[in-house]
Amino acid sequence: MLFNSLDFAIFLPIVFGLYWFVFNKSIKVQNILILLASYVFYGWWDWRFLALIAFSTILDYFIGISIIRANMKGQKRGLLALSIIVNIGFLAFFKYYNFFVDSFIDAFSFFGHSLSLTSLNIILPVGISFYTFQTLSYTIDVYRGTLKPTKNFVAFASFVSFFPQLVAGPIERASNLLPQFYKQRKFIYRDAVDGMRQILWGLFKKVVIADNCAIYVNEIFGNSETYNGSTIFLGSIFFAFQIYGDFSGYSDIAIGTARLFGFDLKQNFAFPYFSRDIAEFWRRWHISLSTWFRDYLYIPLGGSRGGRFLAVRNTIIVFVVSGFWHGANWTFIFWGAINAFCFLPLLLTSRNRRNIQIVATDRIFPKLRELVSIVVTFLMVVLIWIMFRADTLSHALHLYSKIFSLGFFELPSSELFLNNSIRLFTLTYLSPAIQELLFMIVLLVVFNVIEWFGRNQKYAIQKCGFLKTTFLRWGFYLLIVLIIIMYSNGEPQEFIYFQF
Repeated sequence: MLFNSLDFAIFLPIVFGLYWFVFNKSIKVQNILILLASYVFYGWWDWRFLALIAFSTILDYFIGISIIRANMKGQKRGLLALSIIVNIGFLAFFKYYNFFVDSFIDAFSFFGHSLSLTSLNIILPVGISFYTFQTLSYTIDVYRGTLKPTKNFVAFASFVSFFPQLVAGPIERASNLLPQFYKQRKFIYRDAVDGMRQILWGLFKKVVIADNCAIYVNEIFGNSETYNGSTIFLGSIFFAFQIYGDFSGYSDIAIGTARLFGFDLKQNFAFPYFSRDIAEFWRRWHISLSTWFRDYLYIPLGGSRGGRFLAVRNTIIVFVVSGFWHGANWTFIFWGAINAFCFLPLLLTSRNRRNIQIVATDRIFPKLRELVSIVVTFLMVVLIWIMFRADTLSHALHLYSKIFSLGFFELPSSELFLNNSIRLFTLTYLSPAIQELLFMIVLLVVFNVIEWFGRNQKYAIQKCGFLKTTFLRWGFYLLIVLIIIMYSNGEPQEFIYFQF
């Protein structure tokens, strides 16, 4: 069930009404409702995968209890190993089986040997990368003694399958989300309004920003041989905003929806495109994943405690594994490696934590040096995203070769901006192609201006500080709703991170 679909627009009010006005007297009954609603939400894609998430839930529930009851440290380690092997095993089979088979075949063929292995037609369960990491963090924390195992199965099952963030995060820690299932929740109007406002902004990011950019991204990357370097670079910029609008939009909708039910989820994006270096970017992009790898991979490997060599080694491992987490393709592995390569100079010169606070915290405009740093970092990220978006390594190299050629200094192809009727208005004295391009530029500029003025908040329009009166704020909300409706015609587009 997609957040941007009519199905969810019907599903959410029904669950909300039952939760607050029918079953509001009992926490247990509310949790059961959330569990059932979450399984309906997840089963909407393919009911067969409900067995998979149910098995992982039951396994880690009993492993958590068994770890605390075990007397020997070896027993505790064995139980933790069982949880890791089973969960990662499921993930590896569904997500990486064919990748490893094809890689082995290619490797043997390179040395002149033939290898007969059969690929399988495996359907990737939606959200498996997210809920697998969520349950793993629970058993690891129980093993470490930083979290007490729960004996409330309904609460634990609801934590694992909580529908707002089940499919694409944020990846919640049990220490934050699970205790919220034990507490009495009260309907707070202010929180509900805040949740609806964040949902609204998330839908705007997805439907208006991401899906509009996707029109050009799909065309350019799908037919890159017909376009010059400047057009491909423009498409890369559009992809940067597509993936940001798509993924952070999902996170906004998830966090806002959870708030409607009295739950607080962690912030997953903190205006990453206003970062001044690549280290700051990774502190602000997909925060729940980067902190997961920090706490459960980087630090257990030794972090930076063993000197520069170990710090470099562990950084490379984390980035490469993070890339592989995103998908079974060599492009993701190289994407992670490129990010590591860009991050290491900051680490080696102890400048990786130089920019902790949001840029220009007490100022309207950044300093010139800050602006240059933001632009340079953004362009670096745009170029790195090409590896992420490319279909294969050869495709990525082809895209880079076109950008770093004389074709970069040519004007973007005007044919690209024909037959994509996304304008809100028509300027008869300009060609349709120029109108389309100008509209996209204005759209992205306005979006970034709103994000800039809201950068000190959890999401851009949380307080709408640039609108001083209630009338202007509600007019602004209504305008967003109308624009979203205008772009909601046809089939709703899936979120990018569903494939991960």
